[in-house]
Amino acid sequence: MTQTTPIENSGKSVRERVLGIINLIRPAVQADGGDIELVDVAADGEVSIRFHGACHGCPSSTMTLQMGIERNLREKVPEVTRVVPVL
Repeated sequence: MTQTTPIENSGKSVRERVLGIINLIRPAVQADGGDIELVDVAADGEVSIRFHGACHGCPSSTMTLQMGIERNLREKVPEVTRVVPVL
């Protein structure tokens, strides 16, 4: 049996829960001179995000996306199937 977090059980929409996780991640991204924006959460669970500042075009942004943002979102919001960057 897996434990759930308050974000999963809060009765909020998937978009609201995704935004809550992004807001938790955001300070770490901002500390490196960048930012992330939630663009969309599709019905199939695909989350679209946009990088800003130092993150836009940074070679490490792919690693940040996959190892940090996507992993956290999929762990804490089970409806998320994948995370994609958009321009």
